Amino acid sequence: MKLLLSIIGILLLTGVTMAGAQGKFEKDVVKTKAGDLEITFIGHGTLMLAFGGKVIHVDPVGQYGDYSQLPKADLILITHEHGDHLDPRAVAALQKPGTQMAANPAGAGKLPGAAVLKNGEKKTVTGLVIEAVPAYNLVHKRDSGEPFHPRGRDNGYIITFGDKRVYVAGDTENTPEMKALQNIDIAFLPMNLPYTMTPEMVADAARAFKPKILYPYHYGKTDPAKLVNLLKENKEIEVRVRKME
Repeated sequence: MKLLLSIIGILLLTGVTMAGAQGKFEKDVVKTKAGDLEITFIGHGTLMLAFGGKVIHVDPVGQYGDYSQLPKADLILITHEHGDHLDPRAVAALQKPGTQMAANPAGAGKLPGAAVLKNGEKKTVTGLVIEAVPAYNLVHKRDSGEPFHPRGRDNGYIITFGDKRVYVAGDTENTPEMKALQNIDIAFLPMNLPYTMTPEMVADAARAFKPKILYPYHYGKTDPAKLVNLLKENKEIEVRVRKME
């Protein structure tokens, strides 16, 4: 009996710890024809998505969440290999038997067993259709003249959840490929300088492909209120600001 009570106590304590770990993050729930999509905003470029009994972690980094206390991953998506997007320790903490991973070629090179997704490719992974969208700089460059994110290397992803298409842009500017996207229900667009976009660039892209819901993310010290103001006349785009510095 004492052993049983001890086990129950441990389980209850673990449950409280898990709830506490997840409770500090903001969450949104979006209805789809195939069930609810739960979005957990971990921080910076890091997201956790739950849908149909599956857990998807995007760019998990230990700086933004304690991954020993978060649900294990059915799928891990990596946009590119920079340290604020690819953290091998966080990836290892999230893995369980059957966890699948997909990444851009350079990111996959650091993750044994990860599926490679090149710009423009589409694959079905854990039953989800994933499309790799080019992510790169047009304007912002290092002192050497090299773009922070060169063309052809990094990915954003469109993930289909039921009847909803979710675009997680990764580190990019308002590229022609982004502005040509269609039927995007939810978009996560980066907005920190000098690495990605200004609020004006984000607004320009959003006006072009018209996501129904737009989350600025990876926005560092940029004030997201600037984006809200820029798009205040665009009633077809709902801008939602969450804690994603």
